[in-house]
Amino acid sequence: MHAITVSSFGGPEAFEVIERERPSPGPGQVLVDVSVAGVNYMDVYQRTGATPVKAPFGAGVEGVGVVAEVGSDVADLTAGQRVGWFSGGQGSFADSVLVDAARAVVVPDGVEDEVAAAALMQGVTAHYLATDAYPVQSGDTVLVHAAAGGVGQLLTQIVRIRGGRVIGTVSSQEKAAAARAAGAEHVLGYDDFAEHARRLTDGAGVAAVYDGVGATTFDGSLAALRPRGTLLVYGTASGPTPPLEIPRLNTGGSLYVTRPSIAHYAATSEELRRRTDEVFSWIAQGRLAVTIGGRYPLPEVVQAFTALESRQTTGKLVLVP
Repeated sequence: MHAITVSSFGGPEAFEVIERERPSPGPGQVLVDVSVAGVNYMDVYQRTGATPVKAPFGAGVEGVGVVAEVGSDVADLTAGQRVGWFSGGQGSFADSVLVDAARAVVVPDGVEDEVAAAALMQGVTAHYLATDAYPVQSGDTVLVHAAAGGVGQLLTQIVRIRGGRVIGTVSSQEKAAAARAAGAEHVLGYDDFAEHARRLTDGAGVAAVYDGVGATTFDGSLAALRPRGTLLVYGTASGPTPPLEIPRLNTGGSLYVTRPSIAHYAATSEELRRRTDEVFSWIAQGRLAVTIGGRYPLPEVVQAFTALESRQTTGKLVLVP
């Protein structure tokens, strides 16, 4: 079988295509034949050494496929079922992968493989951000950075489902159209976005800023908040955020800042499946739409990540074995 590995940390060129033996599941595991694998910034963080994962390692954390074999101590999954995962399946950029059964979710009929892949890490991220990390209330106006990206489009739609209004930021006119299609009421560029966001809220500021960009948007995100507003830095696509002087939260209006992680908001099988059940339900009802921004054969993994890290993509990128 073919698989992608990282032998040493680096840029997209660090991904290598290799051949290896097909594994067998151990206790609590299932072997899954991968239909589609998701491309995520988590893969970038791992590849660059920004996580505890040590090289060499099998690349890829997310995928959708069909259970081929079931290990011992697995009671709720059977061979032939279609499942998805975004954790517990390290090495998902492969023809087949071992997945912890407790971290796999059954994909319902009517949800296609690529759609399911887009609804896993990015869908669950958008879900926990808008329903728990800062639970959007009806009438809230929030700012969503990178509103045309995979998370951004889903987050915008979930904010709308909960009765909120979205101001989105994007880097191009093409992305502005995608953000508006997802439901953003106003779309801004990154220049002076805090000033424009305040103008659009009659000077009040936004209830929350969902920031997956990091370094280049951090200061403006704080400046865009209303008193007692919340900044959620859930990613750092442009680099790590600068140090924060705590008194700034007071002078800004008793602000809140959090650095949430999907690991803490889908910590148990029950919480994970509650979130994916709701996301899949919204998709089935036509309330949540998924955009696939690019499909790449598995051997073109370098091209896929070059596109992702250029920040010129919209929607979800996937790899197809």
